[in-house]
Amino acid sequence: MEFEESLNQVAAKVRDLKEGIETEEATKNAFIMPFIGQVLGYDVFNPTEVVPEFTADVGVKKGEKVDYALVHDGQVQILIECKKIGVPLRLENASQLYRYFAVTNARIGVLTNGQVWNFYMDIDEPNRMDSKPFLVLDLLDIDPTIIPALQKLTKPAFDLDSIASSAEELKYVGALKRAIGEEFKSPSDEFVKLLASHVYDGSFYASVMDKFRPLVGKALKQFLSDQVNDRLKTALGADDIKVGTMEPDESGENEITEDETENKEDDGITTTEEEIAGYRIVKAIACSDVDPERVTMRDAKHYCAIFLDDNNRKPIVRLFFNTKQKYLGIFDENKNCERMPIDTLNGIYAYSEQIREEVRRLL
Repeated sequence: MEFEESLNQVAAKVRDLKEGIETEEATKNAFIMPFIGQVLGYDVFNPTEVVPEFTADVGVKKGEKVDYALVHDGQVQILIECKKIGVPLRLENASQLYRYFAVTNARIGVLTNGQVWNFYMDIDEPNRMDSKPFLVLDLLDIDPTIIPALQKLTKPAFDLDSIASSAEELKYVGALKRAIGEEFKSPSDEFVKLLASHVYDGSFYASVMDKFRPLVGKALKQFLSDQVNDRLKTALGADDIKVGTMEPDESGENEITEDETENKEDDGITTTEEEIAGYRIVKAIACSDVDPERVTMRDAKHYCAIFLDDNNRKPIVRLFFNTKQKYLGIFDENKNCERMPIDTLNGIYAYSEQIREEVRRLL
């Protein structure tokens, strides 16, 4: 099972069962153990890999336990402290995690309530767990940009050196993104003053702040909306459709004889409005992960192929629109193309995640 599919399955479980979970133990059983097993790839029933109620005596604090220790290559690498679903995550409520970090070989500390997973390292000071996480995963609002870093924490791909080298950037970029998000939702006085100072020269009395606070909020929302609209316009308006032959791909499905390459009229190639519209839908979907200018289409006799970087070895999808029943060709990780029937062009949207997943594989 692919990593993102496993992640999405656990996320769906959290979404469906969250309201019915009332205790920390239920949180562990319903959400945390499945995450450790399905997402991080550890055998939760093997005590040499996953040690529940892990104990390491710390000074005068004898017998304190951390909920789980994950063992990789015979060493404790990750410590996990759990809270009940919905409980805010505060390090002061997980002091044993902080202490254990200093006396074990673990370089990764995790504080979670099953939905939100905060991952910590010792970026600021060696052997002392940071007070701020370097990676924050909310299973009900997954940031796709952190998925590659999260995958490095899994048992099959565990790469501590790579994690450590990128942790500082992840930590600060992630924190800045969350801070920007908070400012967009509810601008602080400092942020209001910073922006308003560009257009207002007077003193910032309370009445002036009250005047500019809603104006700044409105301007931020309009700016974000304009950025999204501009990106969609770019995605939907590019003139990058090619009609004609294609080089053979690795599967040989695109092989074209010499007679077939003479001209497009002899080939009977006609690019229809439906094919163009289908291409633009795929492009709009893909633009969440890639510059839309990199998504191109080449029409051939039997189908339209949509590529990344106009490279026939980087197919995103195929449009089989030349028969009464329309099909969308979806690729798997082995470049196998499966035809999925669609009744209307809007049916393409049902495969948005598969399209984005293929784009990410090709990057």
